[in-house]
Amino acid sequence: MLRTVILLRIIILSAIVPIPSLAWAQSCAFGVSSMDFGPVDTLLTSQTNSTATISMNCTGTAGQRILICPNLGAGTGGATSATARQMLSGANTLNYQLYSDSARSVVWGSYAWAYASRPPALALTPNTLGTATGTATIYGAAFGSQGTAPPGIYLSTFSGADVEFRYRYSTGNDCGSGAGILAPSPTFTVNATVAANCLVSTQNIDFGSTGTLSANVDATGQVSVTCTPAAAYTVSLNGGTTGSPPTARKMSKGEETVTYGLYKDVQRTQPWGDSSTPGSTVPGIGIGVAQNLTVYGRVPPQVTPSVGVYTDTVVVTVTY
Repeated sequence: MLRTVILLRIIILSAIVPIPSLAWAQSCAFGVSSMDFGPVDTLLTSQTNSTATISMNCTGTAGQRILICPNLGAGTGGATSATARQMLSGANTLNYQLYSDSARSVVWGSYAWAYASRPPALALTPNTLGTATGTATIYGAAFGSQGTAPPGIYLSTFSGADVEFRYRYSTGNDCGSGAGILAPSPTFTVNATVAANCLVSTQNIDFGSTGTLSANVDATGQVSVTCTPAAAYTVSLNGGTTGSPPTARKMSKGEETVTYGLYKDVQRTQPWGDSSTPGSTVPGIGIGVAQNLTVYGRVPPQVTPSVGVYTDTVVVTVTY
């Protein structure tokens, strides 16, 4: 009888040992690295890309899928539309956007943000030990053609309500509401640097056809300068292929030449040269859009050389 009692006790004790199939409450923590665009050339039409990484660490029931909804709002820089979050440098703004795909076509949003109402649906499934880790990428693009943005360091900070990570057990992908457990909000920044920069383009000077060079022959060309706002610059024109003074440059055809000059004013009294001729360059201050500068050319009376096409190449230099 004693043996039977002992045997029954063993069976009872074995029956109350917890089994692994009992559900565990899920718990998750998240981190986000900063997104640094580095130098952004706002005068170019092309965008500058960057990325940030989300780190995810969860515990829960083995094999049970945890749906993660990483909601991102506007950040401290704000936003003007669904296509333009903004970084700030004082009162100045720089447009950029965050995306959930590498093609940068799907804006990363939040159920609580009117401009983009859904974040991507992420998920982790705990292993047999009840743990799961993973990463996800946030894709960013700082847009080109923002020449009116002055040089400076631009920044937007994401924290608090702008970084809501919610999670729950689910086999679905519905991240369109505030459902789920709210995790402690990580903080990250998005930043870029805009440096002073200038672009230059030119329009050729064509003196046309003439018979004898017995009188002035005038023509004009153009130098177009686009510099970031408040960038001080100077435009100089070198002496051409013969390295001549501003009013005695040479167009050539073989060994023969035609003398001409380039000037800053319509009266052709202010020569336009480079640093080798003091006071002959043209100064300016950038405004973020193209500033067109007229180059006034003149072929003075001179001995007429043989018939043909005479040319010269002048190098335009913008110093800023």
